[in-house]
Amino acid sequence: MASDHSVRGEEVISNKQVILKDYVSGFPRESNLYLTTSNIKLKVPEEESGKDAVLVKNLYLSCDPFMRGRMQRDLPPGEPEQSSYSLGSPIVGYGVARVVDSRHSDFKKGDLIWGRTIGWEEYSLITTPEYLFKINHTDDIPLSYYTGILGMPGITAYFCFFDIGSPKEGDRVYVSSASGAVGQLVGQFAKLIGCYVVGSAGSKEKVELLKTKFGFDDAFNYKEEHDLDAALKRYFPEGIDIYFENVGGKMLDAVLLNMRHHGRIALCGMISQYNLEQPESVQNLIAVLYKHIRMEGFSVAEYYDQYSKFLDFVLPCIKEGKIVYVEDITEGLESGPAALIGLFSGRNVGKQVVKVAQE
Repeated sequence: MASDHSVRGEEVISNKQVILKDYVSGFPRESNLYLTTSNIKLKVPEEESGKDAVLVKNLYLSCDPFMRGRMQRDLPPGEPEQSSYSLGSPIVGYGVARVVDSRHSDFKKGDLIWGRTIGWEEYSLITTPEYLFKINHTDDIPLSYYTGILGMPGITAYFCFFDIGSPKEGDRVYVSSASGAVGQLVGQFAKLIGCYVVGSAGSKEKVELLKTKFGFDDAFNYKEEHDLDAALKRYFPEGIDIYFENVGGKMLDAVLLNMRHHGRIALCGMISQYNLEQPESVQNLIAVLYKHIRMEGFSVAEYYDQYSKFLDFVLPCIKEGKIVYVEDITEGLESGPAALIGLFSGRNVGKQVVKVAQE
């Protein structure tokens, strides 16, 4: 329970935080993070530092694979618009929050928002609110969805698939890490336009989820396949038109051997590589040349200005039951480190979210 008191007439409250203890090399551990408590004034500073700032109470925090890169001293090559987390400071990511105080004209007290630059803490002072979006919330949509299907993962799934994948009816689509925050949506988007869709995941439970909940035509457990090339030939005897890449490494190498001529590879993530001190090389890149494959990376920041277009598409799909979304919600900020680290061993089923406070 937070304890309130006043300093010079301003309310001060205790603020639990998840702090980066040391930079990560290799696989991250819960011990790389620790929980502490500080104090925070429930008012945006009047000084220049508080100009356009927003103070929020965090409700939900999003666990995302990209956060692993920011936990190391040196960012991966080409990492856009990011910097490493600071030792001794809260880690930062996406989340959903309610505005407590604001000096920004677009946000007022009581507003619900989602966005980036939200600290892993109970309250955050956000000085770069250009990455925040106001939520026009309705009770028929879970607020936590703005960490997933209605937030960054949803935007990523939609624009990465449709803009880079350029799908058409009848295309053969393969999605790796298909039960995660992004993959589960890509498969459903593909089915909506009449594609044949196969996904892979890392457990029997997740494979069943893909087939029974998300409507994939088929799915397989990659951990049970000793020959990924043979597995893909079994599910795609005529080859793959679109590969939605979330994994990298050996999976990408096997996919390249099974792409059709003029196939498209949408590079969304490479989670198998994030914890390797020496990333795996890709052996079959020559297939890109011989098969005229288009392979392109994706940055969600380039699509934020089209957020309203995305909502116009996805909100009716949710309300009409055409798309479903599975979340894995853990309770309490103290459970955050385990939830985040669990992403990299596939512990989560669906979108991993940390619930910090009641709505």
